[in-house]
Amino acid sequence: MKKCSKRIILGSGSPRRRELLAGLDVEFTVDTGNYFEESVPADARPDDVPLLMAEGKSHGFHRPLEPDELLITADTVVIVDGRVLGKPHSRSEAIDMLRELSGREHEVVSAVTFRTAGRERSIKDSTIVFVSPLSDEEIAYYVDTYRPFDKAGGYGIQEWLGYAAIGRIEGSFYNVMGFPVHRVWELLQDFA
Repeated sequence: MKKCSKRIILGSGSPRRRELLAGLDVEFTVDTGNYFEESVPADARPDDVPLLMAEGKSHGFHRPLEPDELLITADTVVIVDGRVLGKPHSRSEAIDMLRELSGREHEVVSAVTFRTAGRERSIKDSTIVFVSPLSDEEIAYYVDTYRPFDKAGGYGIQEWLGYAAIGRIEGSFYNVMGFPVHRVWELLQDFA
């Protein structure tokens, strides 16, 4: 197993990404200083949105990288009916999103960008998620109890909703959490 010779910086405030990167037994620091303003070009394909955001966050990092540093940035979206569901901004928006996902499948796409002072590489990963039918009472309970306003599509697979209503996925569980760690490990080996 090659150990990365770079000082790794995770450019994300997500506690889930911190937990998952730590699970790979690598040392890293977190630095969320960034000038990037998230906006999606009107002609962007839905499955390219997380890639555009991960790369934008990387290039929007608040300072130049030192030669011995490796910056990791990421983004995740939920896609249903060819539309991107981002993070809900309110209780009613979270409820609407979960009603839309109830009883059907959707796609979760995450992208990760690795960048050093002299090199950059990005990847994306996709997972299909099958959600059981949810009652309005279940949706309200989940939103009011777990307040999923920092999660794409308005849910976290590692929370109550994942236990109660997600019976099957095709692809990486961790990708649905927002960080495809198996692909991150490949990139770490590549950058080692």
